[in-house]
Amino acid sequence: MITQADILNAKILIVDDQAVNVQLLDYLLTTTGYLAVSSTTDPRVVAPWHEQHNYDLIILDLHMPGMSGFDVMNALKPLEADAYLPVLVVTAQPDHKLAALEAGARDFVSKPFDPVEVLTRIRNMLEVRLMHRESKNYSAVLEQTVRERTAELQRFRSAMDATADAIFLIDVATLTLVDVNDGACRMLGYERAQLLALEPERIGLGQRADLQAHCRAVLAATVRTPELLETELTRQDLAAVPVELYWQLQQGSAQPTLICVARDISERRQAQERLLHMAHYDSLTGLPNRTLFFQTLAESIELAQDKEWRIVVLFIALDRFKNVNDSLGTAAGDELLRQFSSRLVQCVRIRDTVGRLGGDEFALILTMTRNQQDAVLVANEVREALRAPFDLDGHPAALTASIGIAMYPDDATEPETLVKYADTAMERAKQAGRDGYRFFTAGMNVQVLARLDLELALRRALDENELLLYYQPKVNLTTGRISGAEALLRWQRPNYGLVFPAEFVPVLEDTGLIVRVGAWIIDAACRQIAAWARSMVGPVTVAVNVSSRQFVEGDLEGEVRAALARHKVPPELLELELTETALMSNAERTIGVLERLKELGVKCSIDDFGTGYSSLAYLQRFPIDKLKIDIAFVRDITTNPNDAAIALAIISMAHSLKLRVIAEGVETRPQLEYLRRNRCDEIQGYFFSRPLPADEMGQLVEGGRSLPPDPNQAAEPPQTLLIVDDDVNVLSSLHRLFRRDGYRILTAATPAEGFELLALYPVQVIVCDQRMPIMSGTEFLSKVKEMYPDTIRIILSGYTGLEAVLDSINRGAIYRFYTKPWDDIQLRDNIRLAFHHYWLMHGTGRRVGDPGEDHTSLA
Repeated sequence: MITQADILNAKILIVDDQAVNVQLLDYLLTTTGYLAVSSTTDPRVVAPWHEQHNYDLIILDLHMPGMSGFDVMNALKPLEADAYLPVLVVTAQPDHKLAALEAGARDFVSKPFDPVEVLTRIRNMLEVRLMHRESKNYSAVLEQTVRERTAELQRFRSAMDATADAIFLIDVATLTLVDVNDGACRMLGYERAQLLALEPERIGLGQRADLQAHCRAVLAATVRTPELLETELTRQDLAAVPVELYWQLQQGSAQPTLICVARDISERRQAQERLLHMAHYDSLTGLPNRTLFFQTLAESIELAQDKEWRIVVLFIALDRFKNVNDSLGTAAGDELLRQFSSRLVQCVRIRDTVGRLGGDEFALILTMTRNQQDAVLVANEVREALRAPFDLDGHPAALTASIGIAMYPDDATEPETLVKYADTAMERAKQAGRDGYRFFTAGMNVQVLARLDLELALRRALDENELLLYYQPKVNLTTGRISGAEALLRWQRPNYGLVFPAEFVPVLEDTGLIVRVGAWIIDAACRQIAAWARSMVGPVTVAVNVSSRQFVEGDLEGEVRAALARHKVPPELLELELTETALMSNAERTIGVLERLKELGVKCSIDDFGTGYSSLAYLQRFPIDKLKIDIAFVRDITTNPNDAAIALAIISMAHSLKLRVIAEGVETRPQLEYLRRNRCDEIQGYFFSRPLPADEMGQLVEGGRSLPPDPNQAAEPPQTLLIVDDDVNVLSSLHRLFRRDGYRILTAATPAEGFELLALYPVQVIVCDQRMPIMSGTEFLSKVKEMYPDTIRIILSGYTGLEAVLDSINRGAIYRFYTKPWDDIQLRDNIRLAFHHYWLMHGTGRRVGDPGEDHTSLA
């Protein structure tokens, strides 16, 4: 009879080349009560020590330098007459389990290990070892036990293999597979030996923690009833097998075993999925049915509430579908619905939903972040999808659709109400004559109907020759002469008069008509160039705007070549203007097209530069001749430092890249002079001329009209003093005071007038009042400092609140501050010093008279 004391006094040897592992196991055993624990990190001493001490248990690592665990077990075999090696292998490589057991090890534990598991296995092995020593007839008893166990296992395996289910036997102590039946091998595609070498969790029987929970229940002698759960096992080919698992505890033997029975439920799952699909999808078209459509709509609305999106429902009914059923039969009608559903799916994005609500009625759910125009585009795509005839077993069928549109949250917030309103709008579309769409909201219908009317009218305009070109002159700032013109599209709409591009070009872009119209513009411009060249007008360079869709959908290169050849126009007289967006939409293809046109002689410029996005790396690669500064930067160029800085930066960058610069939208003389002074090459805008019909443009060129001369062309410009004050009496007094000193004196009653004069003339010294409406003197001079940093800026004011003035002086916006009323002699002297300071800063040879000297000119 083996006692507790026998077990605790058993001799144990720990063998591991890692000292930390040895210390961990030693501590675990000694703190548990084991009294005869030895250890070593040198595997070569194990066999001699065992021959001397006859250990009851050797805890052995497999992978050690100098001598592996397998070599140690080979050295121990001659010392055990019955080849019973008291070895427990502990290793971090669980795939060596079978090899270790075949080498003679009695048990196997994977690192990292569970202390409870290790102690349980050690105790079980010591009990067997001590029983072996106590029994004189141990071999006979063992042989008899093995025979009985083998017979029992054979009977059990026969029963296991007779069932179609998969059966797995799991050892409670080791949590490893000890046996499986043929059904398990067939189900998972493994050989028996391969399956037994795997960990249970590898095939999906549960994580180690789950199996340990079963083990703890067994060790606590808890009576367990069969457990049932559904899961998926993993085949050798990594395919998933849906199964129903039954867990049962086998308690009849000394070593409890977990029995797991797995029943394949693939057919049941497939049947459930088919039923679920039939419940949610239309059997004819495969689209979501009414039930799933409403469910999806409810989920979309819930998400839209958080994201502040719009949800649009399009209710679509096929017009006169009944005629197809009546004339060709229901089979042809079903085929038509299938073909239409396929086309319908192509009209929407992946995140949108298409459903069939019944009969010939379909619906779309669109998620949008913008206005109703997106819904219009989809509605038009659905209508276009119906344009091509359907082939119904050799019978062509053409159909149209009536579409109703309702929007969340504009029209309704409930799915049922939203669909009902879309249905109502669809009925209105039918009543209006079919082949159209209507919004449920009356206000939206007004907009949509107006746009639809505009679209139809534009299609007619192309066919009826209602489009025409106007021409706006471009002027060279160096010569002041006309350097070319930009062709601008106009529409002479019947009963409406002349329509400007802003009203109809967006519609051309959205509908794709811009490709046809763009080709017409190129041809019409070349025709006009040829007409001018044959007349007294002579050659005129004409710039034509090109849309990005002409690159993507049209043959821009072919159209340009054909128009030039058709009208015998020299290529250098045609210029293409593209926006940054058009250039970057398909950069590589665009570069190729433009390079070939450049070789032909056609020029190219970037329109509205600075308002889009373009990579400077790409900008160097584009064969560009000009940059056009957008009107947004020109409009306030004389008063807004930011706009001025952007415009000047564009000019500087363009010139560094050897490109010419043209500014559009020049409407005033100050804008013109500011751009001319800062080396802009060309301008166009209302200051010189509005867009003109072709004959008036020809007359303008033939007449030789040019810009007014630069007012600052003198060899040595006069010293200029700008006085800004809202009091006309002060302006008059200061003008009389400084006139005797020979300055060119400019006066402005408002800061706005001051900015205009600064743009027109080079000013050296500015005297400004502090208290003025709209903008104070310090605010005015702060902006002047950004735009004209070289000027000498002076405040002359009776305003006694000096904080803002002192702050401006400290920041460098103001050079001096003088108070009203002033001393004439002192103020004249100080202005002379201001001019002297200016010329000293700029290194000129001009001299200024001594303060107090009265003279009429400065040499």
